Amino acid sequence: MTDFAHRTVLLHETVDALVPAGRVPAQGVYIDATFGRGGHSRALLERLADSARLIVIDRDPQAIEQAEALARTDGRVTCLHGGFGDLERLLQEQSIDQVNGLMFDLGVSSPQIDQAQRGFSFMKDGPLDMRMDTSQGHTAAQWLAEASMEEMREVFKDYGEERFALQIAKAIVARRTERPLERTLDLASLVAGAVRSREKGQHPATRTFQAIRIYVNRELEELGSALQAALGRLACSGVLAVISFHSLEDRKVKQFMQRAARPHADYARLPFREAEMPQPVLTGLKRILPSAKEVQENSRSRSAVLRIARRTDAPLTDELIRALGEAPDKRSFSRRRR
Repeated sequence: MTDFAHRTVLLHETVDALVPAGRVPAQGVYIDATFGRGGHSRALLERLADSARLIVIDRDPQAIEQAEALARTDGRVTCLHGGFGDLERLLQEQSIDQVNGLMFDLGVSSPQIDQAQRGFSFMKDGPLDMRMDTSQGHTAAQWLAEASMEEMREVFKDYGEERFALQIAKAIVARRTERPLERTLDLASLVAGAVRSREKGQHPATRTFQAIRIYVNRELEELGSALQAALGRLACSGVLAVISFHSLEDRKVKQFMQRAARPHADYARLPFREAEMPQPVLTGLKRILPSAKEVQENSRSRSAVLRIARRTDAPLTDELIRALGEAPDKRSFSRRRR
């Protein structure tokens, strides 16, 4: 397997949030729910006690290969193959009730983008795959061959915030009557021809590729499930850290944390004094952006946003967790699937 360069984004800021330097070595259970190439995990291990435990999760088979290699050299590491949307099930299978720190590094990783055969890049020719877990699910090419024009328009608009969603969908429908779309550069060229104006410094296919990737991998649906599972498993004073790379992810994370950082809306109608109000579930919300130095050294970090929150000792019921996760966002990203 070819090794591709990968720079871990917001490395020190994330690790400092999970285990502040003054608390080293840290005890307990920690989770890296998106192992990738293990940058955050390796840095976190340097701050964990010998008796601590680190659970690493990823659905990319190539990432799992590297995670298993790390587990063979460090007995504190447990490697689990699965998506972060499966977090609740995976932790149940490991008999883990509470965790002291949990992080997500969302989106596609540099190695996935840089390998043309994975199909994520509109700059390199490869098969239109885009699956993060190549062992299951429909590829992007299969979806483009089957989806209706209206379904594609909605996906491009909702998941890519693409202004020319209808024009792109029409172009794809017209093209597939001649021959199927199977290659990344073919799709990128088709989209470029359908987009009438371009954003400065951005390839015209950027938003379309983002939308298809999010849809094929069910990224936003899995994120909602993962956030609920994470909240339910955090121990008192446990830290949740989430890195996102586009506004759809960040908005979902931000709104979830904000809802959990104030008393549930049902209490607003009850005659509580302020001192009697139920305690928020999360506190200490922070938003951290990469430094100018990091952006200069790694251009892929420029859109990254790290959001951090700490669990309080407020009681947390299954009903409240569901309510926090199901509260309507300003935009809906639910989509019926075949």
